[in-house]
Formats: sequence, structure tokens, C-alpha cells
Amino acid sequence: MKKAILSIVVLSGMFFSSQLYAQTETSGREKVYRATHTKVTELKHTKLKVNFDYQKEQMSGEEWLTASPFFYPTNELTLDAKGMLIHEVALDNNGKKSPLKYEYKDDMLKVMLDKTYQRNQDYTVYIKYTARPNEVKQQGSAAINDAKGLYFINAQGKEADKPTQIWTQGETESSSAWFPTIDKPNQKTTQEIYMTVPDKYVTLSNGILKDSKKESDGLRTDHWVMDKRHSTYLFFMGVGEYAIVKDKWRNIPVDYYIEKEYEPYAKQIYGNTPEMIEFFSKRMGYDYPWAKYAQISGRDYVSGAMENTTATLHGSGVLQKPGQLIDENAWEDTIAHELFHHWFGDLVTAESWSNLTVNESFANYSEYLWNEYKYGKDQADYHQMTDVNMYIHNPADFKKNLVRFNYDSREDVFDLVTYQKGGGILHMLRNYLGDDAFFAGMQDYLKTNEYQNAEAHQLRLSFEKVSGKDLNWFFNQWYFGSGNPKIKYSYTFEPVKKQVAVSIEQTQDEPFQFPLAIDVYDNGKPKRYNVWVNAQAKNTFSFDVSKNADLVNINADGVLLADITDTKTPEQYLMQFQGSKEFKSRYNALNGIKDQVGKNPAATKLLSAALKDPFFRTRIKALQLMDLSNAEQMKAMGAEVEKLATNDPKTLVQAAAIAALAKTKDKKYLPVFEKGVNAVSNAVKGSSVAAIIGIDPSRAGALADKIDLEGAPESMMEALLPVIVKNKVTSQMPNIAQYAAFYPFIKFQNPELGKVAEEGYNWIMASDNLKATESITKILGQAKGQMGDNPQVKMMISQMLKDGLNKKMELLKQNPQNASGINKQIDLINKAIADFK
Repeated sequence: MKKAILSIVVLSGMFFSSQLYAQTETSGREKVYRATHTKVTELKHTKLKVNFDYQKEQMSGEEWLTASPFFYPTNELTLDAKGMLIHEVALDNNGKKSPLKYEYKDDMLKVMLDKTYQRNQDYTVYIKYTARPNEVKQQGSAAINDAKGLYFINAQGKEADKPTQIWTQGETESSSAWFPTIDKPNQKTTQEIYMTVPDKYVTLSNGILKDSKKESDGLRTDHWVMDKRHSTYLFFMGVGEYAIVKDKWRNIPVDYYIEKEYEPYAKQIYGNTPEMIEFFSKRMGYDYPWAKYAQISGRDYVSGAMENTTATLHGSGVLQKPGQLIDENAWEDTIAHELFHHWFGDLVTAESWSNLTVNESFANYSEYLWNEYKYGKDQADYHQMTDVNMYIHNPADFKKNLVRFNYDSREDVFDLVTYQKGGGILHMLRNYLGDDAFFAGMQDYLKTNEYQNAEAHQLRLSFEKVSGKDLNWFFNQWYFGSGNPKIKYSYTFEPVKKQVAVSIEQTQDEPFQFPLAIDVYDNGKPKRYNVWVNAQAKNTFSFDVSKNADLVNINADGVLLADITDTKTPEQYLMQFQGSKEFKSRYNALNGIKDQVGKNPAATKLLSAALKDPFFRTRIKALQLMDLSNAEQMKAMGAEVEKLATNDPKTLVQAAAIAALAKTKDKKYLPVFEKGVNAVSNAVKGSSVAAIIGIDPSRAGALADKIDLEGAPESMMEALLPVIVKNKVTSQMPNIAQYAAFYPFIKFQNPELGKVAEEGYNWIMASDNLKATESITKILGQAKGQMGDNPQVKMMISQMLKDGLNKKMELLKQNPQNASGINKQIDLINKAIADFK
């Protein structure tokens, strides 16, 4: 699964952690050991026949469940079955049904079998039932914001701008909301599903479509068969009016189920999938193990994306148009992530949620592997740096073990530790073992545990088996421990010995041991030293130099997952930028001079050099840091920035260059901006509009109304937010919800932006705009789980909503003729207030 983490939610999440969360982290919680689910029964095959009641939003189902005792004899079968009506339970013996006694309460179905069965003695139980997802009581979380299992989207067709769809979401334990099962990750079974739907809809499920049969009354039954075992949380059904765009990898079908409006762009969105399958198959020495691969999107999806075996479900963020895709396919990392799960997660599955990282850290790291292969190491390093920084800067995660047996809710483990930190840990392991051993270890893990379950210890054993190295030291501190090195360092010159002594000090409570790359700059040139840091508070290393070192750069290869305190001068950062081959060292140098821009000539030289960097993210960062209203910077860089604004091969760089030129408010750049307004690129268009309005505010309404902000990048949204709010561009009101909803927290990080976001929130709440109000309440609902149980946070959100409610009530008084629409908005806000009580 890929979590849907909006950057603005992460920002507010950091606020929750650093400002408020500490006082509740251990307030009276009793930590327990979350053991792996005990297997009493072994599922063998699950056969379902289902049809849907769109008006009631329910599903009628028949199930034939073949199972046997796992080891010990038993005369009972206990199944998870959430929110259901159970109509009939029987033993099915070659089609002959014999009624069985059963008890159904507290979402558990206990079946008394006809006799005591022995290990490997199969039986088949028939169950007739009604699934009622709206009766399911379990709640969602930060990662998966709802847990109904089965979702009817616009089932009655009342929303004109939304398609009618059905989709399922099994992770963590929600498959049992639509069929009785043993809803634990260490249960695997083959399956077949007969889905009866209106003939105008297509269906998707796991495995292959075996048969499709027309029924009476305009219905059709599709028969999907999955002949390889996989976990019950990976079962999937999707129904709706989709175009199916065909592709293939070798002889395996690769299908893209896409809303018809986006059909022309399907190959732009998903088209790298066959190349990804080929790359991952070769990289791991293990070919894609399933009969097909399909991808589908679902409206109102409750997370980011989900790796249902052979049938990945994406949130509607995957749906992009040329204006977005020309800038970058923002969903490509997620496409790689979910595909990689078909090895790590679907083929070999975590035996318990405590060990979720053996699924998710690998899927996270696959994003690095794909970027490295397709776009180069700089792009991969940038992506991972962004990921790891989210973990590093979230203090609440410091004390969480990667493998976690003491969680409060199983969904708590879907976090920055399991995903982002886990991916960074795998990168360290790869660099420690070397590529050959690392990928051979992955292959051994897959082959040893294929179609079964595994945990972190089995991962360690595979890497040890291949490499011959003992890895307990690595796994004990990184997998079964918490935190990371927090490093301060210093160095002194010993003129007699002509050596520089570098002291590495770890300031966290529990010291780590690790390999470390150190670059020592002598006469302006770096020399790389690889040292071993022992698990103690202070380590000192001596290196030969001709004179005092110009600069010492630790973690020079950027591999170590650590929080490092740097105290370099702008001149040293310039030397680091010019002397480093690794992206992270160059990028850190850029970050290091941000407070010196406009104050120090070395900072200007560094920015000038960064504008010519071959990696586009570095160019963007330099453009964001500079201020061309400063005469010195304009003289040094103005001409180069103007070239980038029109000629850079990356539209995101063009957009950043236009934004840099806009700070001058110089009319001579108007032709550049005017040209940008007509660009295909959303980013270029957005920066150009903001630039023109900065010079001529009277054009705000006409220009801002034309920009497609749906799915726009954060930089573009931040540039246009003040324009939209100040000029009351009503058409863009729903698109600013992600900022307006979090204005109390944005104000702590960026007071100026926060003030504009607050104005936007008040504008929405004082307006009769159902879509914008829906956006506010929906995004707050999605973020609720991430906010934890902190009463201060809830109170802050609740008060914000109450203030908004008062504005809507006042609006209703002034516009009684619009009571129907305004009352809908009032109901949405009241429901949101109730959620935050």
C-alpha cells in the first residue's frame, strides 16, 4: 500500500509531533505484545458468487470455503464476518448441503462442524449472507481513512460529476466486511469470484477472467479465477464504466482500467509498467509470478493505492492530463511501489502486521531502484532524501521500532518508520553488502518463502546465507531497535604529524555502529575515507593532510540514515558543491547557504554554479533560493535565469525560473510571462499567471480562472493561493481546500502563507460553495488519524470548524432561498465537528 500523504498534512503532522504530541506519547498506555495470529485452520480455496444492490449499498453473497485444520484436530471453524446478515450455513459435500449449527456475534461467525477433522482433512462450508458495509463499525486510520471493506461510489447516480463505481479495500483486515474469512495476513488461499453486474459495467478481480456470461434483465456474470495462493486482505473487486487499454509484458497481459475521460492519456500515465516489470524481474532474478497485471483507479479512495494481487487499485490522483504529465508523472513512484509489492507483499507476505516492513520498506525502496534505473542516481537520491527527511523531522517516530510488537492499533504501523525509514535502511544494507549480495539475498528470500509468509528474521537469514556475513548487529539496531544516529562532528589539525583528527560524536541515548564515508578536502580537493564507527558516544579518526583541512564532509556518500549537525561557512559549502560527485552533498551545500543568500559572495557563486547543474532538482532549488530583486544576484545570474525560463528542457525548471524573474516585478519580462500563460505545462502556466498578476493585479480574475489546479504541485499552489484568495477567484475555491483546512498549523511554519490560508478558509465558509466545503471536510477526515488523540489538536480543529459553521448559519439567514444547498454544507461541517470530539 502507498499512503496518501499530502505534503501539507505532513507539515501539520510535524507540528502535532513537535509541539503537542510529546505529552501523550506514553500517557497511561499499556504496551502489549502483538503475537502473530495463531493458525487453527488452514484456508485452501474461497469461491464466491456475488451481486450488488445499488440502492441499499449492499451485496448478496454465497461462499464455498474449503479448509482443513492447520495442525491440531478441531470440530469448529471461526471466521471474521463484519456487519453482515448470515442467512444459511451448511456443509457442502460434492454439491449436497447439510445444515450446520453456527453462532454469529461481535463480527465473528463460529461454525460447529459435523465432526472433528484431522490435519489436511479438507471440508467445504457453504455460507449465504448479505454484506452491509455501512453497518461495519471498525474505524479507519491515518494510513487507511475508512475500513468498510466494500465501497459503493455514487451508487444511486445522484452526483452528476461522479461515476458510479464499486471497489474493495482489504488491508488491513477489512476483506471480512464483504466475505466471511480468516482475515489475517498469515492466511493464504486460492480463489474464484462470480460477479453479476449491469452489462454496461466492466469488472476486475484477482487472477484471470475465465468466463463472461450474459444474464437476463441486462445483467452479466464475470467469472474470475486466481489459482495461486495469496493473503485474504489482497482479494479485490472493482466495478464501473472504465475503458480498458491493453498492453503486455512478454506474454503476460498488462491492462489499464481508466475512466473514459482519461483514456487518451492512459499510456502516458501507466505506459512504463511493462518496462518496470522487466526491470524488477531481472534485478531480482525472479520473474513476475502472476498470470496478469491490471491497474484501476477508484473515486473517493481511502488511501493512496493498494497492491491487490494482479489488480492494483489507485486513488484518483493517478488520473492526470497533459498539463500535469508534461511536468512529471506524479504517480509514477506509486505505480512502481504497488507493482513491486507483487513480489514483496503478495508473493511473500508479512506474517503479521508487526512485520509489515518486509512488505512496505521494499516497496518504498523499489521507488529508488526504478528512479536509479530509469532516470539516474541523482533522481533516486533526491527521491530518497525527501522520503527520509520526512522521518528525520518527525520526532514522534524516533522511539518506534521498525519491527513493532507493541502497537496500539495494527494500522499504527503504516507510518514514516515502516515506509520511509525502512527504505533508507535497505539502502544502507545494500551499500554494506554490495549490489551482488544484496540482490542475491532478495532473490533467496523470495524463492525460499514464495507463496508463504515471512518475517524480518527470515530476511536476515537470506542475506546472511548469501553473503556469509553475520548481520545481527545491523538488524538488532535498525529492525528491532528505534531511532537513528544524531551526529555532531569537529576536526583539529596536528601540524607535527600533518594529520587532521576528525571526532564523530553521537548525541542520542543509544549509540549505533555503522560504516561512514568521510571526504577530507586538502588543497581544495576531496579524498574519500571509509571508516567504521563503533557503538560509543565518541569516535576519532586521523587522516594525513598537507595542511589543515579546508573542509571535512561526513556521510559524503549520503548513505547513512542520520541527523547530522553541520557548521560550515558559505565558502566551505561552495567547495563541497564543486568537489562532490554525490547529489546529496551538493544539495546539502545548497541548503546550507540559504540564510547567507544576498549576504555573502560565496553564496551567490554557489547559486550560479547550481544553475548549471545537470540535475534539474538542483537547478530548481537554486532558483527558489535566489532573489533577483537583489542587484548583485541579478548581475550574476539574471541572464542565465532568463535562459532557463524559456529554454530549460524541464518545464518544472522553467516554472521555477519564471517565479524567480517575477520577484523583480520588471515589465521587460512580460513577453516571457505572456508566452508561459499559453504553455501546456501547468507549472509554467501557473508561475506565469502569478508573475503577470504581480505586475498588473487587474488581470488576476481573468487569468487565474483559466488555470487547472486539480493535482497541481505544491509550489504552484503556494504561488497562486494569494492570487486566488485576494481576487476571490470562485472557480478555484475547491482547489485551495488543502491549504485552507490546515491554516492553524501552516501559520506556525509559515505565518504569511498561513494568514492567506486562513482568509481562504473564511472565504469558503462565508460562501455557498458545496464542493469547496466538501473538500475541506473530506481532507480533514483523511488527516484525522494522523493527528492522533491529542486533545489540543482536536480542540483546535473543532474550534475552526465551529467558526466555519457560524459563518454558514449566517449565510443561511441571508439566503433562505438557497436553504437546500447551504444545509448540506452545514450537515457536512456538523459531521466533521462530531468526528473531532
